[in-house]
Amino acid sequence: MVDTDTLTAVAEVPETETGTTRKMVLNMGPQHPSTHGVLRIILELDGETITKAVPEIGFLHTGIEKQCETRTWQQVVPLTDRTDYLANLSNNLGYCLAVEKLLQVEIPARAQFMRVMLAEVTRINSHLVWLGTSALDVGAMSVFFYCFREREEILRLFEFFSGQRLMTSYFRIGGLALDAPRGWQKWIAKFLKVMPSRIEMLEGLLNENPIFKRRTQGIGYISLDDMLDLSVTGPMLRAAGLKVDARKDHPYSGYDKFDFNVPTLTQNDVYARYLIRMEEMKQSLRIIQQAYEGMPNGPYTADAPHVVLPDREKMKTQMESLIYHFKIVTEGFRVPAGEAYSVIESPRGELVNYVVSDGTSKPHRVFLRTPSFGNLQALPTLFEGFPIADSIASLGGMDFVLGDTDR
Repeated sequence: MVDTDTLTAVAEVPETETGTTRKMVLNMGPQHPSTHGVLRIILELDGETITKAVPEIGFLHTGIEKQCETRTWQQVVPLTDRTDYLANLSNNLGYCLAVEKLLQVEIPARAQFMRVMLAEVTRINSHLVWLGTSALDVGAMSVFFYCFREREEILRLFEFFSGQRLMTSYFRIGGLALDAPRGWQKWIAKFLKVMPSRIEMLEGLLNENPIFKRRTQGIGYISLDDMLDLSVTGPMLRAAGLKVDARKDHPYSGYDKFDFNVPTLTQNDVYARYLIRMEEMKQSLRIIQQAYEGMPNGPYTADAPHVVLPDREKMKTQMESLIYHFKIVTEGFRVPAGEAYSVIESPRGELVNYVVSDGTSKPHRVFLRTPSFGNLQALPTLFEGFPIADSIASLGGMDFVLGDTDR
């Protein structure tokens, strides 16, 4: 929360040669629609120019990291859905990878390919929400409707795979909750056929749109050195020319088997961040195509009966499977004492999961280093010196989620 000394400093009344001028202090949020969640920003204005910006977070805090300590290891997965609710499968994946390191279980190739494919569908889903809402912020209403039309198809795809549209919890420790349903190939094939033309249509609406370009080009500049000092990651960093992506730099879940590019630009403004995310959606389609065409056969969970729930049919006919099912459901499974760290590339940047086990069936500690929290540290530097009219475009270009920030 913002302390009283900060508020007092923001509201100071300086003397000038031409007389006394008073700087205006303006509250933006926490209910402002363009803050994309309950974010409060205290702005100090000198006329139309922002001279100071102080973000205040914490309005959405749910204590998810602390809640993890009261759940079994598997019960934590639904909590990860609720941190970044626009990239729930990415959150599932990061947490599962960390716990699987402690368990030292080998994930079958089919499960890895399926995880990669759905994580990239999640990236497109998240970028569509970002594009629709940030374009609406600067007046492009039609783009909002088109983006949410495409997102609706993705939510139907998630529902087809998992039974849930938003909080899927489809990735589980040891693999997947269920094997891909019959007919999944038709759904993915249709998605791959339709989506490229839809992305081109969105680019046709915005790439050379004079109003959109004037609202985004040269807006929201922050130096690369400042970004690194402030722990900014993801598309913002790549739009400043730094080619970093955890999928390439620290491959996980078999990403090293896929051919894709990491787009970068050097303009380092809101327009460049838009172009980066549009290209990322195209690269995600490349990865999905490769996963779809090369999907291996075989099991969708690890060979770890003490961790993975047995097949329903075996549970009904084999006593050993019934015992494992009963113990995992009622008590959970024990994870060897130790600590593990995983890093993945979420749609917003680097997502770190750090888990500590004391050898029991519940985590001793779960810590999330979320990209939205790190990126928001750049907000004061991003705002200062720009007109207040440009603050909305700068804010939208960051693409943060408050659940990801306040977790």
